[in-house]
Formats: sequence, C-alpha cells, structure tokens
Amino acid sequence: MKKAIIYKPSKSAMQSGTKKFNKWFLKFITKDKGTNPLMGWESSEDTLNELNIEFKTKELAINYAKKKKIDFELIEPRKRKTVKKSYADNFLK
Repeated sequence: MKKAIIYKPSKSAMQSGTKKFNKWFLKFITKDKGTNPLMGWESSEDTLNELNIEFKTKELAINYAKKKKIDFELIEPRKRKTVKKSYADNFLK
C-alpha cells in the first residue's frame, strides 16, 4: 500500500514573502532506498519518491488521496507569529 504525506511547505529563513506558499503538496514516502553497487550513489527502484503532486487546497489533496486509496498523514502548518513594529522602535530602546 502506498503511503504519503500531505503538507504545506514553509518558507526558508532567507525569504520574507509568503506569496508562493499557499499550495499543498502530496509526497510519497518510500523506504527501499539502497546504494547503487556500481557508483555507490543512493538509488531506488521505486519512482514514487520523485513524485510531488501540487494542490490548491488541503481538501483537494485529501480527496485525491482518498479517491486513489493512498494512506496519508496530514501535517498542518504552524501559525506564524508576526510582531508589528515601526522603524522608529529601533532607536527608542
């Protein structure tokens, strides 16, 4: 049985905007990674580990997984805590 995770990616510390982070992804989990005997690289015969499916909403991703009978784990994003302050606050303390 296929297993997947449904998640919303978080932004890296080098990014300030959140425009491209409103999408949900379904990523398959594979455990049969091995070492290629010829080159010594990590490889796998299962091509599902290369597949990331993008959805506009969480509900669409869940419905897709249920329709295709994929076991999934839902990872909810953490709420960002933003502190509003003005430029003048840098000089008042």
